[in-house]
Amino acid sequence: MTRAGRSIELYFVDGDPGGMVTATIPFQWTGHVLVSSRTQIKEALARFEAGRPGVYLLVGDKDGEPFLYVGETDEIKTRITAHAAQKDWWSTAILITSSGEPLNKAHARYLESRLHAGASRLRKISLDNSQSPTPSPLSEAAKAHMDDFLENIYLVLPALRFDFLTEDTKPDSPTSAEPVIDAPVYFTLTVPRHGVKAEARVEGGQFVVEAGSIAQKEWIGTTSSDSTYAKLFGELVSQGILVPKGKNSTFARSYVFKSPSAAAAVVAGRPTSGPTHWKLKGTKKSYGEWEADNLALLIGDIDIDL
Repeated sequence: MTRAGRSIELYFVDGDPGGMVTATIPFQWTGHVLVSSRTQIKEALARFEAGRPGVYLLVGDKDGEPFLYVGETDEIKTRITAHAAQKDWWSTAILITSSGEPLNKAHARYLESRLHAGASRLRKISLDNSQSPTPSPLSEAAKAHMDDFLENIYLVLPALRFDFLTEDTKPDSPTSAEPVIDAPVYFTLTVPRHGVKAEARVEGGQFVVEAGSIAQKEWIGTTSSDSTYAKLFGELVSQGILVPKGKNSTFARSYVFKSPSAAAAVVAGRPTSGPTHWKLKGTKKSYGEWEADNLALLIGDIDIDL
């Protein structure tokens, strides 16, 4: 099912993309998100929305490891002021309130609990909370409203470059024999001498490595362990996406990669060209060749239309 398009309005408070920014979804959501660096927190807490009830996320790192604290409060500015004195590791505050009818305590506690549970389940970032928040009981109608509110938070945060609540795993490939519009296209990558044998699909504009694919057991690239792909490999291990299996690792769940090369590097355990090494399933045609053919068809269609 194709989702309807959505628009997010970003407002750079100081006219600086690296400064304070607000995010809303005009006409579709009453929520309001304010992102501020710690160095601008005084100015952020002077704003009207900081005097409202809501939930907040503190983001930073401890000894090079990303950390997150999830909280809720009747008045955001008071609570964040306390955290500024008590917690020295955070560098960014994300304040989530309502620009319409204010969130009440029960609403905020429900959102806090769901956000904490989501971050805990995905394991993309370590949590600084000493214990898991307990949600307040809500009526059926209020719960549905807060679930919708939460869905929009999940939409806005990645647009602001915070992906710790983004689900990168996907359902396994469908087995139905029924024809599908825009059916997925499958690719394989093998390294026989290392026992590597992976399958991926391109579906809905995403590159998804299938559950059950066999990858290297560890990163063997000569590049630094701090390189982007090496760190991604380690993150998938820590998240339980890549799990040991004999002399190799296997994908416990299907996973969405940002590019074919990122997928190839994780599968092979070293920097690898995705367009070259992924092959159209059952053929010797590379992903790059397949992509070029598709673009040529597109240009041909455009020429015909013109």
